Amino acid sequence: MQSQHYDLIAIGAGSGGLAVAEMAAQFGKKVAVIEAARTGGTCVNNGCVPKKVMWYAAQLAHAVDDAAAFGVPAMRGRTDWQSLVAGRDRYIANINNYWNGYVQAQGIERIEGHARFVDANTVQVNGERYRADHVVIATGSQPIVPPVPGAELGITSDGFFQLQQQPQRVGVIGGGYVGVELAGVLKTLGSEVTVVALEERVLELFDSMISEVLMAEMRQQGIELRMSFPVTGLTNSDAGIALESSRGERLEGYDCVIWAVGRTPNIRDLNLAAAGVETRANGIVPVDEYQNTNVPGIYAIGDVTGRNPLTPVAIAAGRRLSERLFDGQSERRLDYENVPSVVFAHPPIGTVGLTETQARERYAREVTIYKTHFTPMRYALAERGATTAMKLVCVGEQQRVVGVHLIGENADEMLQGFAVAVKMGATKADLDNTVAIHPTSAEELVTMRLSEPQPVDNERIDADIVWREAS
Repeated sequence: MQSQHYDLIAIGAGSGGLAVAEMAAQFGKKVAVIEAARTGGTCVNNGCVPKKVMWYAAQLAHAVDDAAAFGVPAMRGRTDWQSLVAGRDRYIANINNYWNGYVQAQGIERIEGHARFVDANTVQVNGERYRADHVVIATGSQPIVPPVPGAELGITSDGFFQLQQQPQRVGVIGGGYVGVELAGVLKTLGSEVTVVALEERVLELFDSMISEVLMAEMRQQGIELRMSFPVTGLTNSDAGIALESSRGERLEGYDCVIWAVGRTPNIRDLNLAAAGVETRANGIVPVDEYQNTNVPGIYAIGDVTGRNPLTPVAIAAGRRLSERLFDGQSERRLDYENVPSVVFAHPPIGTVGLTETQARERYAREVTIYKTHFTPMRYALAERGATTAMKLVCVGEQQRVVGVHLIGENADEMLQGFAVAVKMGATKADLDNTVAIHPTSAEELVTMRLSEPQPVDNERIDADIVWREAS
């Protein structure tokens, strides 16, 4: 069987695959992308983009709730879920169409179907074989559904984006990124929501301040949190779907249950063994710092590698890989240190660098912590307030900033510039020497000053109080 030959084949037309293919094509290479679903991958179709549209809807709902306090006549009715979903889907379709046209304009061949390795340089799609000097695995990940009795009664985040009617009582299983984001959107738009998680706190891998403030805010909004609840099965009855735990606990009456317990790499149908590509028990394709797998000429980028599963990370890794392969930049690679990330919870979260715990483990007694809690001006006249909290993690005599952790109004937007500062090695003095923009929440990051240690448990702290903790 004859096969067509390319300089590069990207398996997956998501963020990473499109990025590596686009740049290779711009370097004059013959390129193909293989994709069985819609162009754009999870981020465009079942992740970041549709999620952000829903989050904006929830933010607007919050604004309507608070408008009257500012003298603006407004009253919120029932969410028109079908109108929201229809508008969201039109927006996504436009992005799909853009990418399809862009891929064609760049001279990249789009091959529709599932790729399966034949050997290290050959893949097969729909009975046709395609060869390449370089093959990039960029197949992303998919939601995990645990193998427990009745698991099929729940949906995943993919299923959430297919809902045509708003569920009235929702159980969200999982307290990570996806769980807290979907819970916040659903609650704000009018659903009753319970978050059930195995861990003791939501966003367990984040700085403890983030988790504590977010849990308090979620409870204030009316979201029920059932932590340390190991779900062992789902059952159905006339009252709705019930969740059962290993301790005999039972939560019932849900008309929708969403699994949000993590994601697993999409590798099952790739036949990686035929190419000799090493994989781990959890499906991750391990790579070195240059995105190389254990097989020369085969690379992996994005979620499938298990490293920083974020869209901009996959894009950056893909672009750098093409620059290394086709532009003579032999040392070009992505630095995975100090990658900023945002959680579109209510309120939003932004974080970059080390948590306080990580910094103390790495630097011991050299750590200095600055914190602040306050209510932003957005809620100056509103009946309902919301906390903004910030933390700077600094190390050494120069107090180099190694971590910035934010939760509150506009945290998602203000983090980007401070991520640049952390990446460049900024110190606390550099922040102090920056003139503040007033009145904003962001100014608190450049005006924090030392004072005597203050008790923080269950206490609201004024904006200008910061306390130093040196072990």
